[in-house]
This record gives sequence, C-alpha cells and structure tokens, in this order.
Amino acid sequence: MQSMNSFNNKVVWITGASSGIGEALAIEFANKGAKLILSARRIDELHRVKSSLELQDDDIMVLPLDLANTSTIDELTHKVIAKFGRIDLLINNGGISQRSLTKETTIDIDRKIMEVNFFGTIALTKSVLPYMIKQKSGHIIVISSIAGKFGFYLRSAYSASKHALHGFFESMRMEIQGDNVQVLIVCPGKIRTNISVNALTSQGTKHNHMDPSTEQGISAEACAKQILVAIEKNKEELFVGGKELRAIWVKRFFPTLFSKLIKKQKPE
Repeated sequence: MQSMNSFNNKVVWITGASSGIGEALAIEFANKGAKLILSARRIDELHRVKSSLELQDDDIMVLPLDLANTSTIDELTHKVIAKFGRIDLLINNGGISQRSLTKETTIDIDRKIMEVNFFGTIALTKSVLPYMIKQKSGHIIVISSIAGKFGFYLRSAYSASKHALHGFFESMRMEIQGDNVQVLIVCPGKIRTNISVNALTSQGTKHNHMDPSTEQGISAEACAKQILVAIEKNKEELFVGGKELRAIWVKRFFPTLFSKLIKKQKPE
C-alpha cells in the first residue's frame, strides 16, 4: 500500500473533469497536493472547476480535449510533458452514456459512443503510456461502469463500449506488469451526476432527463473518495455505488436468476 500522502506533487491528468465524478476527483486530488491537468470539451466549465481549487497556476493546467477527435491527443500529451515533465496518474473518466432502444438507434450513434468511450480512451492511454514506462512508474485509472459487467435496457452501445474497456485494460495490465505501471478499473453504479441528462438518444440529441435511480445514487464526492483509496491500495478493480452492485455478484454466481431479475427492472 502507498502512503497516505502519496498524491502530494503527483501529476494527475483527469478527463471529463468539467463535472460529476471528474470534478469531484479534481477536488480530492487538489486537497491532497497533486498537480492537475483538467480536460473536457467545455472550456468554461473547466475554468470554473479550476477557479474552485486552491492551486497555483504552476500546479494546474486547463487542457480542452474532445475524445471523439483523437488526432490531437499526442500534441496535448506533449504539452503536459512540456509543462510538468511527467504524468503520474491518468484518470480516463471522460465519456458519454445512452438512453435509446437498439432497434431505433442509428449506427452513427453507436459509432460515436464507441469512438468517445473506447477509442478516445485507449488513444489517450497509448499516448501517455510510453512516458510512464520510461519513468518506470505510473497509474492508469479507467472509469467504466457496472454496465461493463452486464447489459441493460437502453444502453446497448454504452454497455458494449464499457465491456470493451475491460477487455483492453485487463490485457494491457498483464503486458505492462513489469513496468511498474498500475491499472485500476472502476465500475460505478448509480452516482448522482448528470450522466443520464447528457446521454444520447437514438438520434443523437440529449436525453435531458435525470433518471430517478441516478438521482437517488451516492454523491460524486463519495465516489471520488473511494477511488482515491483504491488507488492508494493498488487495487485492480473497484465497484462503487449502492445496492445495485449486488447485480454483479448475482450475474457471476447465479446467471439464470440474474436473467430473470434484470428483465423485471425499470429501464431507467
């Protein structure tokens, strides 16, 4: 286990840092004395988050990033290295959810979700990983979902993208085990964020509706605190949420029962 002050002066790059879990993680890391790179598409929201943190300009960087556009990622990584000289933790938190029936969702929307959640995430990881290997240390954190463990209504492409992340990062973890680079996959359940509000419909518009179950979930702040503890303990996987996490264990040990129970759940 790492020491409790292990994040002091560490360089932490967080995607999806403009709200929700990403913003909560930024606050937690800042309180631990880390140096931050905040990335997302919404520049104004990134600056709002930055202004809320008690960090000097030398210790924080706002770096707009659209995970759907991987052509700029290497350039952005170079900017981080030029400013800080290293990257200690990469928090792959950026992504987008879905609220649409498979039969009504255009293939373009399926591709967009995969592009952002999977290809954007692995492109950034592949850009950062050589620096971590060279410095012989690093920690890559992937914010997946319990939907990465089983499929659910209205989330076919979203669930697929999260399943893909598990396959990729579990394989990569084995390949780099000798390079002192750790990989943590986080599977949140119901976390009180705007993920359902910003989810894509079948035509690519915003869902603009807060799922009741999401509204009743644990706070992003509580989720972030658990993630930091898991990083300090060098865990490989973390499930965070409420009673919905039980579904993971039912799926694993009682798959037939799981199939019956999950079909009775409300889509939202």
